[in-house]
Amino acid sequence: MNPIAGIGGRVGLKGSDGLEIQRRARQLGAEPLAQDRTAAALQALRPLVGELTLMTGPGLMGESAVRRCGFAAHSLSLVGKEMWETTAEDTRSAAQAMRAAGAELILFAGGDGTARNIYEVLGSDFPVLGIPAGVKIYSGVFGITARNAGELALEFLTSRRSRLRQAEVLDLDEDAYRAGEIYTRLYGYLTIPYRRGHVQNQKTAAPASEYVQAQAIAADVVAGMVPEQAYLLGPGTTTRAVAEQLDLPKTLVGVDIVTHENVLAMDVSERQILEMLDQRPLKLVVTPIGGQGFLFGRGNQQISPDVIRRVGRENIMVISLPNKIIALRGRPLLVDTGEPEVDQLLNGYVEVITGYHEKIVYKVSGGRQTEVSSTNQAF
Repeated sequence: MNPIAGIGGRVGLKGSDGLEIQRRARQLGAEPLAQDRTAAALQALRPLVGELTLMTGPGLMGESAVRRCGFAAHSLSLVGKEMWETTAEDTRSAAQAMRAAGAELILFAGGDGTARNIYEVLGSDFPVLGIPAGVKIYSGVFGITARNAGELALEFLTSRRSRLRQAEVLDLDEDAYRAGEIYTRLYGYLTIPYRRGHVQNQKTAAPASEYVQAQAIAADVVAGMVPEQAYLLGPGTTTRAVAEQLDLPKTLVGVDIVTHENVLAMDVSERQILEMLDQRPLKLVVTPIGGQGFLFGRGNQQISPDVIRRVGRENIMVISLPNKIIALRGRPLLVDTGEPEVDQLLNGYVEVITGYHEKIVYKVSGGRQTEVSSTNQAF
């Protein structure tokens, strides 16, 4: 487990790579999410308590989460030494040691950087599976939710009938990402257990030809904006088009707060959003991640469960390029906030703006992918 995975998300740092970023995140009051995400995955393995030997890192690198889930001390095999600060080299060393000690599956908690570290030492011929706990989770090696990852691990360890496939390991240049530029690189492939509805797809980019469609969507959003109402604009090129229609600046990978005429705050953290909500109500405009279909829990952790509760389901506006919806092939839009009750709050159907005066009703799921139905209960 990468103990600091996701620590930079809610405070708006857009990643957790590097000790300086981690220290800065702590100074801003950030808390890592990896412990809770790992515990959620391990709950699915509880049927194997007493039978399963878990190899894990000491302390915050896995042992604490394992013990928290009720796995007895005699079922643990610790790898490495306990440290308060960990680096990518610690992840690589732990993965190598686990493979050498005879592990059958390596379940890791982190983001794209952690997946990249695992790939660097294991290559493509050893089964692994990611528990989504980072800020950047664009690779296709992660469960849709932490629980999904645990369920798939249980299936792999008990039935041996899990299908294995190779999935992409992608990572971004974090410095460029923080500057609003997205440079994604394919590093290789990891072998993962796979079952549809349990593993996320890799992120796909929008082609330049979709610029006109984004502007049409933005024109529809702007036409419906209420003067003096404040809006949260989530990350993405489609939400950036809304700001362009308003002739306002927009951070591509950040969350901004605007009115019809002014920018109130740019690149805000969870804390700043909550402080703004103390002063005035906000509406939220979000777009799904292409290829994956995530609305919340991937790349926009500033929009936390607390923010979603305060904004209210009825004040969330979803916008999407038509091709993003078509590419899902009937799979629902996804939410993985880390809090099941908030995921449940968002379950159901949502109106999605796909063009100027064009909307569809589409299913939203808190985890398991299902086919779209014709029910018309919407946000």
